[in-house]
Amino acid sequence: MTGPDDGGADPTAVAVERDADGRHVARVLRPGAFLAPRPLRPASDGLHLALVGTRAGLLAGDALTLHLSVGPGARLHLVEPAGLVAYDHRGGASSWHATVDIAEGGELTWDAQPFVVASGANVRRTMDIALAAGARMLWRDTLVLGRSGERGGSVRATARATYDGQDLLVEDLDLRDPEIRELPGILGAHRVIGSVTALGATPGGPRHPYRTDLAGPGAQVRLLDTVAPAIDAELTGVWEQWRNGQSRQSPSR
Repeated sequence: MTGPDDGGADPTAVAVERDADGRHVARVLRPGAFLAPRPLRPASDGLHLALVGTRAGLLAGDALTLHLSVGPGARLHLVEPAGLVAYDHRGGASSWHATVDIAEGGELTWDAQPFVVASGANVRRTMDIALAAGARMLWRDTLVLGRSGERGGSVRATARATYDGQDLLVEDLDLRDPEIRELPGILGAHRVIGSVTALGATPGGPRHPYRTDLAGPGAQVRLLDTVAPAIDAELTGVWEQWRNGQSRQSPSR
């Protein structure tokens, strides 16, 4: 099986730039083995794309790889029409790996659908993000351990974001062992982990009680629950507030 660090087979790639006339142009729009980027409605606030699934997965041996690049001053808005399920791997393993590069003044919003880890799955999920000074990213993410009635499989989810060459967010969610993750003080009975993360800008507006400010410009709200609807409703409010311009560029770096 190809691993998360060697690129996998047939990566999905998107590269967005602004041309000499200020228009947003997709320089690269390449479908991969699992996801195909599809343009949505034309808009003045950037390029809007949907990441559409093209095959079932993840199954044992699958390696989903995604490369996103946003040029200077460009704006990319991603949505996912459907979530992703890692099915019973029957002793195998799979990987999901995304790399994101955002140039100075660039902006990415990524409204991701739930990533479901079914019982029997064994997934390594990694996200590497590099933001230049003045770049921004807003990311919504939901991890669900198990389908209805399931305990959920094994997943290790890591993310590292840098801003102007300095670490901004480094996290490692090791949820491989159900006996450990279900202990009090870790997840307990919760099986849904939802978050909205702002990178490169410090969100304004009313302060959410579960908000954590990052070491540099950015913040995260993370919620736990036993079911997804309650988390979805609350995180939608955070997402809309932070997306609708209630943020300021932090001068801390």
